[in-house]
Amino acid sequence: MLNICVCVSGGGTNLQAIMDAIESGKITNTRIVRVISNNKGAYALERAKNKGIDAVAISPKDYESREAFNDALLACVEEAAPDLIVLAGFLVVLPPAMVQRYGGHIINIHPSLIPSFCGKGFYGLRVHEAVLERGVKVTGATVHIVDEGTDTGPILLQKAVEVLPDDTPKTLQQRVMEQAEWIILPQAIQMIANSH
Repeated sequence: MLNICVCVSGGGTNLQAIMDAIESGKITNTRIVRVISNNKGAYALERAKNKGIDAVAISPKDYESREAFNDALLACVEEAAPDLIVLAGFLVVLPPAMVQRYGGHIINIHPSLIPSFCGKGFYGLRVHEAVLERGVKVTGATVHIVDEGTDTGPILLQKAVEVLPDDTPKTLQQRVMEQAEWIILPQAIQMIANSH
C-alpha cells in the first residue's frame, strides 16, 4: 500500500481528482494518509475532512521564522509517514531538508509543458498569462519528481492541451486542469503505486 501525503494551497481540485481516482479504482494500492495546507482557509482541507482524511493547516504566519515553519512542515509530514509526497498546487518552496529526506519520493504537478514556462515565479495564473503572451499554440501539464531546483526534477508524465484563439488566462487554466492535470496526476500516482 502506497501511503501518500498531499500538500495543497488552494481549492484542491487536483486533490479531488486523486480522491475520485482512488474511489473509482483508477488508482489502486494507495491511500491518502494526510492532507497538508499552508493556508487555513483552503477548501482542500474541507474536501479531505469530508472524506475522513486527516487534514492539517500549517501557516507560515503562525511561526516567528521561515526556519520554524519549515521545521513544523517537515515534522507534520514525517508524522504521517508517507511513502510519497504529492504537491498538488502547493505554493510553498519546500524546505531543503524535506527534499533531502524524501528525495525521489516527492512529485509535483506543474501547469505547463516543462521546460517551457516553469521555474521561479511561474505558478498559478502567471503560467497561463505567459503562455498567452508568448503566443504558443500548445501548452499542457507536467508531473515531475521534485529535486532541489524549481521545476527541474525528472519528468514522469506530460500531456498537451491546445491553446484556443479566444483563451483568457482563466479559461486556459481551467482547460489545462480538466484535460491534463486531473488526468496525469492520478496516472503518475498509479504508476508509482504499482511499480514495485
